[in-house]
Parts: sequence; C-alpha cells; structure tokens
Amino acid sequence: MVQAKEGDTVKVHYTGRLDDGTVFDTSDERSPLEFTIGGGQIISGFEKAVVGMEPGEIKTTTIPPEEAYGPRRDDMTLTVEREQFPEEIEPEPGQQLQVQQPDGRAAIVTVSEVSGSTVTLDANHPLAGRPLTFDIRLVDVVSAA
Repeated sequence: MVQAKEGDTVKVHYTGRLDDGTVFDTSDERSPLEFTIGGGQIISGFEKAVVGMEPGEIKTTTIPPEEAYGPRRDDMTLTVEREQFPEEIEPEPGQQLQVQQPDGRAAIVTVSEVSGSTVTLDANHPLAGRPLTFDIRLVDVVSAA
C-alpha cells in the first residue's frame, strides 16, 4: 500500500475541532481537500499529520499553535479613535474589516472591542494561540513525488 510522503499530492476529508469540541471547519458535504505535502498551502502540522498515512486510513491529531496559526500576539491589536471610521461603518465586536497596511497591502482585522470613543482591532488569525484537533481521512494519493 502506498503511504503519503513529502511532495505527494493528496486528497483528504477532515473535521477540525477546538478544545471544547466546537467544529470550526469540515470538508463534510464538500469535495475532499487536495494539496501537495510540503507545498505550504496549509498549516504545517496538518501536512505532517498526513505523512505516512495510507489511502482509507483515519487518524486524529492535535496540532499545537506553533504548527497551526501561531501564538496570539498582543502587537497584532490596535486601538483607534472611533472617529477614524467612515460614517457608513458602525463597528461591532466580531465584525471583520479590510484595512490597508502602511506598505499598501490589505489585511483582514476583527473588531474585538468597541467603546464610546475607541475601537480595538485584532489582526491575529481567529485560531491563533489555540491547539487544533483534526480527524483526517486520507482519500487518495493523487500523484506521488
């Protein structure tokens, strides 16, 4: 039986859960996720978990933040004056906004707090700092390296 290895293109079905059991993503009712192991298309811990699996095999793995979306960083939050927002935007906690960085690139931020005069924006990935548990089923090794 063929085992998935670095450089292989694979198809997997998966379900991702947080520590409390909340499902944050799943490929159920979608096509399997296709990616090349080592291609950097997905989080590194997920790629590592697939290495050595055989088609049809199912495994559950917990990926630490360092191999997922990294640790939460306080320097990725910014408090701005509410008056800096365009009039048509009424910021609310949980709302996602696109902002322009000083270098001209766009970034997605989440409104984390709103007060009478300020708005706190968080540019951390929503899953940063959290261990992620995945149930992974290797559907196929599409092409071997």
